[in-house]
Amino acid sequence: MPLSVLAFFGIAFVLVFVLRLARVGTLLAFLFAGILSGPYLLNLFQLTDTWTFLGELGIMFLWFNIGLELNIKRLWQMKHTIFGFGAAQVLMVVAVLFPVLFGLTSWTIMGCVMVALILAMSSASEDLQLLADRNELSTNMGRQTFSILLFQDLLAIPLLAMLPVLAGKSFNLGATVIDVLVMSVGLVLGVMIVARLILNPVMRMVARLRSKEAFLLAIMLNIIVWAVVMDMFGLPPALGAFLGGMLMSETIYRHQIRAEIGPYAMLFIALFFVSLGMGLNIPFLVDNWLIVAMGLMGLVFLKFAAIYIVARVRGVLSQDAAMIALILAQGGEFGLLILQTMKNSGIEAIPVLHEEILTAIIILSMIATPILLAIYDRLQKSGRLFSHWRQKQVNKNLPQQKPDVIICGFGRVGQIVAQMLDAENISYVALDLNVDAVMIGRDRGYNVYYGDTSSETVLRDFGLAPRKTRAVVVALDNSTTAHNTVRSVHSIAPRVKIFARARNLAESRELVARGVTEAQPETIESSFRLAYGVLENVGVSERKIEALLQEMRANNYARVAPGEEKK
Repeated sequence: MPLSVLAFFGIAFVLVFVLRLARVGTLLAFLFAGILSGPYLLNLFQLTDTWTFLGELGIMFLWFNIGLELNIKRLWQMKHTIFGFGAAQVLMVVAVLFPVLFGLTSWTIMGCVMVALILAMSSASEDLQLLADRNELSTNMGRQTFSILLFQDLLAIPLLAMLPVLAGKSFNLGATVIDVLVMSVGLVLGVMIVARLILNPVMRMVARLRSKEAFLLAIMLNIIVWAVVMDMFGLPPALGAFLGGMLMSETIYRHQIRAEIGPYAMLFIALFFVSLGMGLNIPFLVDNWLIVAMGLMGLVFLKFAAIYIVARVRGVLSQDAAMIALILAQGGEFGLLILQTMKNSGIEAIPVLHEEILTAIIILSMIATPILLAIYDRLQKSGRLFSHWRQKQVNKNLPQQKPDVIICGFGRVGQIVAQMLDAENISYVALDLNVDAVMIGRDRGYNVYYGDTSSETVLRDFGLAPRKTRAVVVALDNSTTAHNTVRSVHSIAPRVKIFARARNLAESRELVARGVTEAQPETIESSFRLAYGVLENVGVSERKIEALLQEMRANNYARVAPGEEKK
């Protein structure tokens, strides 16, 4: 037993480490750990009742976390995008998948509807991690993707409640589909009422105890109570955990709740994915590899096409539409949870063997997403995807004269530089890959265009020339893109002066070593300005402050010089 446990944790650690380096969600690492340590491969553990129980706890914690993110006020602020784009995405995917499932399987109509709804859901945990790693959560594309994921999470309430109906069963309440929808609305309204009238005062009393143990137990009790209540009404306990999370999201304690429950929730969620991996019938999947492969390709292609069409109809630019569709083209943990809930509840809307095939397809689609994104990025960078079309649409009325200064990146730093150049009537061209920033900047009168600053072709098109260009400003957030931009600038104009922003001294040193004339570390300068205000407030003379800052700048920026050793 100890050796099995040691081997399991060793496998889990290696998988988490490798997949994190590959920017793949860590939940997949636990899934793989379950597959490897399960009875079909290394046989370190058997899928016993204990593992099943831990997996069920993991299901509830996962749904609790999803509910905790669904703040009613936040949902209302984003209602048009969430309920417009999100609902259209789900309906379109279901409309595309349903006839395919109905034509290729012997399932009932209700079974096909249920599976189509399951497959319409994407992996929120994986997609949000991918957007964060790509620094695209704050972009227009990232916000729209996030809105769709929020709608999918919100749809969990009626979908979980309708499971017995869709499976041809009935609740103890004798509910119909209409009853379920009414009940779902009632549950959401109930969340707001209970949170304000009951839960906030209770949590206030618990918080006054200043006991982490009591606070944590109160959270756990909230999850279990709601799970038991739902079970009493013949509904999945996971729905109770979901509502418990929504209740907590409406309290002033939601941030501390997230901090306290986070480690425990991650543990149980990981155990769910481990148990899911253990239960994956590898020999069966090997025997049916062709069906799984065809299902995987069909799911990704059909879902991509459906989401892309919806995005384009809503006026999303082609490149953003393709990115949204590609990120959301996989199945997700929602589908895995529903399938597991069906299995645990004895709901047999589709054959058990088909559930295993669907589980494999969903898992493989989640694995495929980062790989497909990497291929997409490579094709886009090579100029084979959308670049010509998008540049043509955004970059109308290209500058006729070569500018004195080229600004690479039009975020907050690039905009300030542009304002100061405008004030002195110095000609410039600013470039950025964020089309929203470009359009807003154009509306405000800035000379900004859409373009990849790391591309030599783009830089030449916008006037970078060895003898004409007086300076290049690199004001990019992404350090990799900044380094690639510096390399492209030097390739065209080796002697041009380059002024760059940097996050810290280490990045400043690296940029200067690559040939940048001056690299300003933002953390250092902001610290100097903060210290200036403090010293001035406590009565230090302006002359002394300036002298001190001059000395501090000299000491700090000396370490940026090429060849200077790190201190």
